[in-house]
Order: sequence, then structure tokens, then C-alpha cells
Amino acid sequence: MPELAEVDFFRKRWNPGLGHKIERVLVHEKAGIFKTCDPALLKKHLTGASLRSSETAAKQMLFRAGDDLWLGIHLGMTGELSVQPANYVPLKRDHLVLIQHDRALVFADFRMFGRVQFHVGSAAPDWWTDIAPAVLSPAFTTEVVAAFLKRRARTPIKAVLLMQERFPGIGNWMADEILWRAALHPKRLAGSLTPSEIKTLHRETRWVAEHAFKIIGDADSPTLVDPPKTWLFPHRWENGGQCPKTGALLVREEVGGRTTCWSPARQKLR
Repeated sequence: MPELAEVDFFRKRWNPGLGHKIERVLVHEKAGIFKTCDPALLKKHLTGASLRSSETAAKQMLFRAGDDLWLGIHLGMTGELSVQPANYVPLKRDHLVLIQHDRALVFADFRMFGRVQFHVGSAAPDWWTDIAPAVLSPAFTTEVVAAFLKRRARTPIKAVLLMQERFPGIGNWMADEILWRAALHPKRLAGSLTPSEIKTLHRETRWVAEHAFKIIGDADSPTLVDPPKTWLFPHRWENGGQCPKTGALLVREEVGGRTTCWSPARQKLR
């Protein structure tokens, strides 16, 4: 599933459409991505409106249109945004297409695990305002992280990092990267971390998010860019990978219901 930086990368693909009017809206009305919104209402209000802005929070995108239209897109596991020519003929997997004079903005999702949300009103909808404060925001402090870990004291730290109510946008590979950099074993119980380790976890969470935005979410790149070999990322996907810091073999097991990779030489279980 796309994580924080990947979601932001795909959001930027639609930015050429900002400031331009939507002339037509094409939808597959029975597609599963519309479980939480009415596609007929979406078509009615977006047709003739101009896209104003876009932003990302966690794994959710928001596109504002007109003065009171809120279009939310979640990519799920296989969703993708793209820009196509204005005369583009949608494929079976293209469930939402916004036709403008010079382009077509396409949301494709062949497995339909993503979703589209839509709201009309001057105030932001709950599905946007209920997202937890970003890990790069001032509200994401060491103190709030410590309090959250205390409430999840008996849960493995890997599973805790995937909880969107405190670590919005952090997914499987980012959690592994954070723990590797913090030298924390993914099976450590959240309540076992010392104050010093919590500070390190907080610092590395922000560092990974910040640099993932710069590398993976690079708007000037036509495709997603992988982090360099100094990161855990390029080494974690297959058995036999080596730790970039120690050279030792990495381990891949299921922790907290997710395939997890770590370096036993660096991340020791106490």
C-alpha cells in the first residue's frame, strides 16, 4: 500500500489541473471505490467547477474545487493518479476521470481497494479533520509519542508504528526503516522503551518522513524514486539482504501481522 511519500508523489501528478475547469466527470458508478460517496452527486457538483488546491494528510489526498467542494482520494493498495490527453478513453480500471480542456485527470484502481470521498460545504468534512496530526507537525511531540506508547505498552513497537491514529501515513516499509535507524527490535513491547529510546524513535520517525518526501515524493521525477542503498529500503524486500550498516544478514518474519525486516546485529531484542 502506498505510504506517506508515495501518496504525495501521486497527488502532485494532478497538479497540472489546478486552476482549470472540469468540463466533464466520468465515473464507474458501481465501482467499489464509491462505497462512501454518491458518484451522481460528485458528477453534478464537480462538472463546471475549477480545481483550486491539493494537499496530503497521512494516506489521504484532498483536492478542493470551487468554494465548497472537497474531493478526497485514498489509493488503497493499487490506486494511481495520472494525467492523460483530453480525448483519453477510460479503461476498465479507470473509475474516476475529470476531463479538462487540455487534459484528463484519471484515478485508476484495478483491485478497487481505494476509495473516493466527497463533501459539499464551507467547513471541512470529518473524514479530513479527523486525521491525526502529521508526524512532521509541531503537534507530533516526544511527549505525545511517549503517552501513546504507554497506552499500547503490551503491543510490539512495529505494530504500534502502523497505528494511524498516532503515526498517520506510516506504513510497513517506513516502520521498518524507522526501527532500523533507531536500533530498536520490532518485537520490543512499546512499554519497554526507555525515555532515551522514545526520543530516538521520535527523531527517526520525523527524519524518515522528511527525507522520504524529498526523495520519493519528488515532483520533478516522472516515476517513484527509491531511497539510496544507505537506507534499509533497498535491502529489505528479499531474503538474503544485508544490513547497510553492519553487513550482517537481515531477517524477515511476520510481526504484528505484517512482513517485517530487521538487522539482528543492530536491533537486539532485550
